[in-house]
Amino acid sequence: MDDLVNQLAEAVTRWDALGWPRPAVAVVSGSGLGVEVAPAVRGPVPLAALLPFPVHAVEGHAHEADLLLPLPGRPVLYLRGRLHPYQGYDADQAVFPVRLAALLGAKVLILTNAAGGVDPTLRPGDLVLLRDQLNLTGMSPLRGQLPPEWGPRFPDMTRAFDPRLAELALAAAARLGIPLAQGVYAGLAGPSYETPAEVRMLRTLGADVTGMSTVLEVLAARHMGLACLGISLVSNAAAGLSEAPVDHAEVLAAGREAAARLRSLLAALLAEPALL
Repeated sequence: MDDLVNQLAEAVTRWDALGWPRPAVAVVSGSGLGVEVAPAVRGPVPLAALLPFPVHAVEGHAHEADLLLPLPGRPVLYLRGRLHPYQGYDADQAVFPVRLAALLGAKVLILTNAAGGVDPTLRPGDLVLLRDQLNLTGMSPLRGQLPPEWGPRFPDMTRAFDPRLAELALAAAARLGIPLAQGVYAGLAGPSYETPAEVRMLRTLGADVTGMSTVLEVLAARHMGLACLGISLVSNAAAGLSEAPVDHAEVLAAGREAAARLRSLLAALLAEPALL
């Protein structure tokens, strides 16, 4: 753990060397969802410039960091693309940017992702506000002896996603006329998509959408005291709910088609005075 602590301290130093103000909010965008939500006042810089390990390319993930300023005095760290365990990263590496945001002083984390629709009523292009999650990755960034100042050894996850932020998102969506479903996200390790039997299992467990991200980030963020808001874009019907095979190009295309709605919703949330 000493190596991790030292690496994060070095990442904080790298951030400060950029001359950027420290963020109050962090946003992580998912596959094909790096939408423009506010003018960037600094950046972009490659995510690799802040990390102590290589960043592996994934189609649809830019792996860049911007600094946005949607309101005076509200710097936002906007991360385009994320790190996934299926790329070969361990849990601590996958959540490194989230922990960096927390150490820089962020209090709110907004996560978006592209997800398969497990609930058969969901259609590609739907937006789903996440109310809870299932960590089925077999991994946790909380293993080991983490610094006690980061958070409690056994953090409570009753409110993995913050109810107050969820209500702000629902109100913003209603004002904008954007349909916003609600549901539970199941995170799996990937990179293969789920089998039809696994999709039936996920539905039995209570999942509405499923993907290969988010759950570890939420664990790390809640451990360090960040309030989390999650929004999934349904990119495809999960295996067995459609005759068509699941395809990564379809995931990216759905992200592009829903970009305008997602952009409007995120922009409204980042400019919401009550967000912090």
